[in-house]
Amino acid sequence: MPIAVDIDVMLAKRKMSVGELADRVGITPANLAVLKNGRAKAVRFTTLAALCEVLECQPGDLLRWEAEDVAHDVVEA
Repeated sequence: MPIAVDIDVMLAKRKMSVGELADRVGITPANLAVLKNGRAKAVRFTTLAALCEVLECQPGDLLRWEAEDVAHDVVEA
């Protein structure tokens, strides 16, 4: 997926556990793990806002775009 999630980085910077973040944001640790591990298909803006508030960061500190590697077939003439 071209969107990478950097929650681990912010957790380390804030010296906070996944369980503490989940409690403070109001989501289950399992749902936070799905988001944190990049398996989420979507994130609600309210959840993103809560993550930013608790972690004292901007959305761009948690999410970033990465270009996908696309293999192209080379046809020789």
